[in-house]
Amino acid sequence: MPFSYGTDHLEHAFGDRPLPYITYGLPFDQAAAHHIESTLHAKRVYIIASNSLSKNTQALKRLQDALGDKVVGLRIGMAPHTHWDQVLEVAKDAAPKNPDCIVTLGAGSLTDAAKVITYMLSNDITTSEGMEKLAASPNDFKDPSVKHVAIPTSLSGGEYQALAGVTRDDGSDRKCLFLLPKQNPYLVILDPELTTTTPERIWLSTGVRAVDHCVETICSLLSNVKGDAEAEKGLLRLIPSLIRTHKNLKDLDARFETMRGVMEAMNAVSSGVPLGASHAIGHQLGPMGVGHGETSCIMLPAVCKWNEKVGANVEKQANCKKILLRSPIVRELLEAKYGKDADSIDKLDLGDVLDVIFREIGMPRSLKDVGVGRDKLDILAENSLTDHWIQTNAKPITEKHQVMEILEMVVE
Repeated sequence: MPFSYGTDHLEHAFGDRPLPYITYGLPFDQAAAHHIESTLHAKRVYIIASNSLSKNTQALKRLQDALGDKVVGLRIGMAPHTHWDQVLEVAKDAAPKNPDCIVTLGAGSLTDAAKVITYMLSNDITTSEGMEKLAASPNDFKDPSVKHVAIPTSLSGGEYQALAGVTRDDGSDRKCLFLLPKQNPYLVILDPELTTTTPERIWLSTGVRAVDHCVETICSLLSNVKGDAEAEKGLLRLIPSLIRTHKNLKDLDARFETMRGVMEAMNAVSSGVPLGASHAIGHQLGPMGVGHGETSCIMLPAVCKWNEKVGANVEKQANCKKILLRSPIVRELLEAKYGKDADSIDKLDLGDVLDVIFREIGMPRSLKDVGVGRDKLDILAENSLTDHWIQTNAKPITEKHQVMEILEMVVE
């Protein structure tokens, strides 16, 4: 749908569950002020804001001015991949201020932090030991009473699920997943114009992360009708709009379409379909300094090729390729590279098609492209084996050499 400012739209992100709500149609600062007052009835707001947005734009000032004396605390900047010690630091700072609402202004690392912090504040957790217990047994804790309002500036999609990833600060470069039982954020504010402040590579690569959600859902041997339908819609919305945005970074309609595509991708994931090795390896590649979305740009085509090589989900991948070829812009890209001969395109596998799409929008395609050398492969493979999605890959991965085979496909 075409995007325009002027009228506030408040609706459920997903038709089959109450949270989160989304709102669009007002500038983000106006929407935050209105809904924190009238929808959440919150009185004490703690803001976690992106360092780059705070330094390079007026976004934080606009938000502070709109919320006025409701603001009781502020944290500017968190390291990518949501570090354990920083989550604990923010929780300790926020606890005595007694907020009833946390607003995140920025990308997925802030969102993941706030999801954990709302549980911590609601359960009086201000120690690392308490965080360990929350990570191990989240169902033993009260649902969060502190509401989270997310104002996303990337397409990572973390604002649409309760799961949060936090990187341990023990030298292991390992990401710990908090499988939180209650959905938070409560409200997601969509403002395409705000996202024009996001660097192009981050915006597009996080969009590829959403593509990864769709592809691994469709290609899962445990997929279901709902997940497949949402993933299909997501793919056919995301890929054309990402290409449009790459061609014109000021195209707000395309940006809003990608935001809608992310919701469909996350709806697919939340249908209960376990993901695979692209996500598993990506979770552990992230703490090595690689962006959330860039991990998918590199790993997804390789994982697809490995799964096809071992005969794990050949029919599923063929179906996913068929869906992608329904997009005229995807077919145009393939014909430009391989010619219009139908046999040439028929011979391509899903990994080949994804490679062409990701290269078209300028994404990194190897570990070398993102500064990860061979010296990191052993620890990356070992850490990947600890991820809960590695064993739900179409062919369960249980041995280090299997991960290494995939990594060798993308090392350079």
